[in-house]
This record gives sequence, structure tokens and C-alpha cells, in this order.
Amino acid sequence: MKLKKSLHTHNLKKRRLKNKLMTALIGICSFCAVIPLAMVLYHIVINGISSLNFSFFTQLPAPLGEVGGGMANCIVGSLGLILIASLIAIPFGICSGLYLSEYKNEVISKSLRWTLDLLMSIPSIVIGLYVYTVVVVPLHTFSALAGGLALSLLMLPIVAKTTEEVLKLTQTHVREAALALGLSRWRVILFVVLRGKRSAVVTGVILALARIAGETAPLLVTAFGNRSWPQSLLQPTPSLPVQIYSYAISPYDNWHKQAWAGALTLVSLIFIINLVTRFIFSKDSYEKNNL
Repeated sequence: MKLKKSLHTHNLKKRRLKNKLMTALIGICSFCAVIPLAMVLYHIVINGISSLNFSFFTQLPAPLGEVGGGMANCIVGSLGLILIASLIAIPFGICSGLYLSEYKNEVISKSLRWTLDLLMSIPSIVIGLYVYTVVVVPLHTFSALAGGLALSLLMLPIVAKTTEEVLKLTQTHVREAALALGLSRWRVILFVVLRGKRSAVVTGVILALARIAGETAPLLVTAFGNRSWPQSLLQPTPSLPVQIYSYAISPYDNWHKQAWAGALTLVSLIFIINLVTRFIFSKDSYEKNNL
């Protein structure tokens, strides 16, 4: 009896030791995964914070040879391009994800899933060249519409795939219970399945927004950019990524500083969107738990 108890105590200590070792290993790996992000953020902040001022957010880019100026037009242009892409990609992406999740055994689902996987793997510059061929060339002009369409094609498969994977986590008995109450299939999908996972779906949308917010290659051949305010959907439109790229490859130190400031602004914009969304849904979850 004492021998059995001793063996049990020995095995228990061994399991606890393994558990502590694995916990420490996971913590170290997590810390190593955060290091690159911290280094990038540190470098951007150190180089960009000195060039951030009120004029940077209110003024147009300074002419060649002049010091100062800002990227106000580029910030507005980027927000406009992201808005256009979102209006196109989010509805189609969420609907595609819903179809793939709820009708996964249909023939159309298999073809749609394969198409989205292929679309996700296409390089962004190829997407840009495609939109250039079908939109820019026929219209004989670069435009915000072409840039937004290119970004939407990059955003669409991310929204669709994340929505599909999130909705798969909804247990079957939840759907069956809703159907047993007499709800129609489309009501179950929209008001039970999708509504129950809306915070996770929005997180996927945010990931897609972060993916397209810094895209430069497709915008070079679609929206192109200019040094004035955006005026029309059918005119060249400035954007932060293109302006940062143009300044970064220039030989002027002042433009290099402006490029770092633009990079810091772009990263901060994505960070703020994440924080606001997290706050809204955490507050919504808190209110539900206290009802």
C-alpha cells in the first residue's frame, strides 16, 4: 500500500514538473513571437515620432525643396480607399462565409472554397495588374474606384475564410434547437449562428482591413496617387502606402522623416481600429452577462 502511494506521489510530481516545463516553454515561445512586433513598433516610433505634428495631419505634401508639409490628403485618400473596399468585400465575404459554413456539402461550396483559396494565394501586384486591365485601361485614368476594387479583391477571401471558420465553431445542437422552435433556415443562419459569432466575424474583418491598409503594389497601378486632395472616384487618389513608398525611395532626408511619420500614422490607425472594436464588443459582452 505504501509502495503504491509512493509511486503515485512520484508520478504526480513528475506530471507537475512536465506541466511546469511545458508552461515555461509555451511562455518562452510566446515571448519570442512578440519580440519581432515589439522591435518593429519601437523602430517606427523612434524614427517617426519626431516628424509628427499638427501640420502633418492638416497640410498637403510640401513641394520639392521645401521643408515641412504633411500627409493630410493621403490619410483621407487611404480612408476612402479602405471604405470602398469594405463596402464591396465585407457583404460578399460574410455571405460567402455563411454559405460555405452552412451549405458545405454543396457542389457550389466546393468550387467557391477552391476559388477563394486560389484568390488568397494570388500576389497583390497581380491583382493590381488585373484591375488595371479591366478598369484603368477602359476608363483611361487611374482612380479611387480602381484602387478600392483592387483592395476589395485582396480583402474578400480573408473575410470569407475567417467567417467560415468562425461559424463552424457553432455547435450543431444550437442550430437544431432554433429550427425546433419553428424558425426558418435563413433566420437561424442570420439571427442565431451569425449573431452569436458576430464579435469573432468582426475580428476577421479587422484582420482583413489590416491586411489591405498597408498594401502598396496594387495601388501603384490603380489609384496611382497625387499631391492634392481626393476629388472624385474617377481620378487618381493619394494614399499613405504609396506616399510612404515614394518618400522612402527618395534621396531627401526630410522626405525620409515624413515616410517614417506616415508609417507610424498607418500603424496607429490600425491599432486604434483594433482597440475601438475590442472595446465595443467587450462592453457588449459585459452588458449581456449582467442582464
